[in-house]
Amino acid sequence: MPAKPIFVGGVASHAGKSWMATAICAWLRRQGFRVAPFKAQNMSNNSCACPGGGEIGRAQAAQAEACGLAPEPDMNPILLKPNADNGSQVVLEGAVWKTLRAREYYAHFDFLLERVLAAYERLAARHDYIVVEGAGSVAELNLKSHDLCNLGLARRLGAPGLLVADIDRGGVFASIIGTYCLLEDGERALLRSFAVNRFRGDASLFEPGVDILQQRTGRPCLGVFPMAQEIHLDPEDGVCIEEAEPPALEGFRVAIVRLPHISNFTDFRLLSPYADWLTRPSGARFDAVLLPGTKNTLGDLEWLRSTGLAEWIVESARGGTIVVGVCGGYQMLGESIADPHAVESDRGESPGLGLLPVRTTLGTTKMVRPVEAETRGRVRFPAYEIHMGETPRPRNAPAFATLIDGTPEGVRLGNIAGTYLHGALEHPAVVAEVLGREIPAPAPKQQHYDALAEWFDRHQRHFAELYL
Repeated sequence: MPAKPIFVGGVASHAGKSWMATAICAWLRRQGFRVAPFKAQNMSNNSCACPGGGEIGRAQAAQAEACGLAPEPDMNPILLKPNADNGSQVVLEGAVWKTLRAREYYAHFDFLLERVLAAYERLAARHDYIVVEGAGSVAELNLKSHDLCNLGLARRLGAPGLLVADIDRGGVFASIIGTYCLLEDGERALLRSFAVNRFRGDASLFEPGVDILQQRTGRPCLGVFPMAQEIHLDPEDGVCIEEAEPPALEGFRVAIVRLPHISNFTDFRLLSPYADWLTRPSGARFDAVLLPGTKNTLGDLEWLRSTGLAEWIVESARGGTIVVGVCGGYQMLGESIADPHAVESDRGESPGLGLLPVRTTLGTTKMVRPVEAETRGRVRFPAYEIHMGETPRPRNAPAFATLIDGTPEGVRLGNIAGTYLHGALEHPAVVAEVLGREIPAPAPKQQHYDALAEWFDRHQRHFAELYL
């Protein structure tokens, strides 16, 4: 029999849908079910290369891990990667399809819905449950006619739904009750319960609030779920980047440039707790400056110049600061970047920061693959590539790393390094070699998924009766 679907929708963006969907995935796996995640349409520049080919949103890759599965394109058949100038790059079933503006994208609704349903059916044929995550709010009335991923999809799949609200943001009564009031009867019937997420303090004090919400919505509360800052999951997009002053490691400071179109910032999750995210030059002295990937390299390079960060990075490098660029950041460190096919923008060509002797040309074919590599210090590590740029290496330039097939990759020249290998700096031994600083190794991801399943089990009320 095909899998049973469970829909997880939100009252707004960043209400905790991905978190709750991941928790349900981990909990169902613990119960012994074969479970897989599904998000029909995701908008994020934070993606993951699947072992079998193609790319999907990072949140769905984390959910796959929570299910004990390798990520695959059917788990996120449509990934929209905004680049601002040309709308969004549309990744369909793991591969680049088109670059479209919103109105152009909606014109393909019937075709895209067909592909979404086909991807879901392939997953459903192999599992007991599919946890279907929505996008944004379930009550975006202006988008209902083009709904690929919220209650329109849940209705087509016959999926019972859970509505998630974030009490830490405020307005939880208006958001939950208001959402139910805006829905049509058939849509309202799909949402069997609601969850109050990210509660701080004594949850028993909110019991009168639970009673009010249940009376006004006519639905049971699945639970009041506490803030769980000790559990760490890969984030979906850059909204989660903390702007607060981080705790510094004694004698070691890291700066990470927060690019406007930043992508795959999970590259720096090992260093983020000790780093300053910069949007302007700083008077502080840093030991290392990191340039992330981006979905609009030329646009973000122009932004670096307009903010003064470009000059600041060059001066820092000349002063001995270690500077590392990953993917788009690597391209920016070179002598020039050309986009002859207007893949990301219509800016044509621009000089880079001139810190590495490389030139990049953006092409029309995207490289997406997991790899394994080894540093010059013999540190072996898994990584992945997702890029449309070609950056030929100078023959005599020392490589950042060597792929297991013997191919030299990237450039590491003195205190400047550039690489296309996403994930390299997620490994403590690589950080130690490249940045010269020992960083504590994080807890294994599975430990966090296990803690998340326990968190959900402890605070849910009657989930099995409502959804299984």
